Amino acid sequence: MGFRIYLIITLAYWAFTLTDGAIHMLVVLHFHALGFAPLKIAMLFLFYEVFGILTNGVGGWVATRIGLNRTMIIGGFLQVFALGMLTVDPSWLTVEYVMAAMALSGIAKDLNKMSAKSSVKLVAPKGENAESRLFRWVAVLTGSKNTLKGAGFFLGGLLLYTIGFQLALAFMAAGLCLVYLLTWWVLPSGLGMGKSKAKFSQLFSKSSEINLLSGARFFLFGSRDVWFVVGLPVFLASVTGWNHLEVGGFLALWVVCYGFVQAGAPLLLGKHPPQGSSARNWALLLAAFPAGIALALSQGLNPAWTLMIGLYLFGAIFAINSSVHSYLILAYSDQEKVAMNVGFYYMANAAGRLTGTVLSGWAYQTQGLTGCLWWSTGFVLAAGVLSWWLPPVPAQEKAVVVAGE
Repeated sequence: MGFRIYLIITLAYWAFTLTDGAIHMLVVLHFHALGFAPLKIAMLFLFYEVFGILTNGVGGWVATRIGLNRTMIIGGFLQVFALGMLTVDPSWLTVEYVMAAMALSGIAKDLNKMSAKSSVKLVAPKGENAESRLFRWVAVLTGSKNTLKGAGFFLGGLLLYTIGFQLALAFMAAGLCLVYLLTWWVLPSGLGMGKSKAKFSQLFSKSSEINLLSGARFFLFGSRDVWFVVGLPVFLASVTGWNHLEVGGFLALWVVCYGFVQAGAPLLLGKHPPQGSSARNWALLLAAFPAGIALALSQGLNPAWTLMIGLYLFGAIFAINSSVHSYLILAYSDQEKVAMNVGFYYMANAAGRLTGTVLSGWAYQTQGLTGCLWWSTGFVLAAGVLSWWLPPVPAQEKAVVVAGE
């Protein structure tokens, strides 16, 4: 029964993630083609990230009251509506209108992600080796999600190249609507609903390890988006001269490979699940890569080859960092508070993406891609410093999951 629910959640999450990656690539490339400056393109995603922060903060509290199944379905249909909003006549697509549509997409995405990842803690098998099994299930869900997001980048570039902006969005809205109608029908009700109604005052974590991990997550994802969201695709389109399909394909392949590494993290890290020290060590290793790419570009090395090699190395180490974090947030949480803790943690994640997105547009416009990369290096080092104080996974974690049998 647990695996069946996990499979339903995963399939719905995959479908959502395809549209999430595609809408990002469609918006960035379409509005770059219309002549928007990098900072203005970044601002189109401002409310996407702002409302993601708010959604993660409140979403976990809401899920404990109405159930994770309902928050996931609500997220799916909000994404359908957001996609539909962008299919209007091009004259309607003002900056403010697109920002509003992306705000709904941000709410949808973080409701969906919080629901899917929290559910894994509840449906994962209990008993002997429960921690290792939880790590594998989380890694597969998260890694496959990122692989599909990469496919979404490619899908967005392909659809923009072949059928245009409005038709691409309409096609995705129709497909996602069908998926979530089926999910609504087959997903059991009451999943993740708390035994007692959580108080709103419990929204913010009072656990030091959750707070430290959330702070590290803020800087980790800020370090990626400060060069990946705006600076990198605009650089590839304007400096290397790649077309929309080539940019979308390259970034898609990067995210697909990133997802494969993330899904395979349990094999790469061995049979023992990560500890708090793992987050520190992998973050400090990651910092070498954006710094190395920045130095290579400043020395005049071929930018296309430098970025292709450097970006894939960065992605592999970043994927392991993210997988370690995704396991630790569940391992540090008990079952009653898992939705609240995951919501708080992804609130920090969304705040990091927001900061990185805005900085990406500003830093690229004022300092170029090299400047974006130095910002990325600083953010990764900050994540490593915060991770220094993360404790080992509590010994009672095994006792907690066994007691739930």
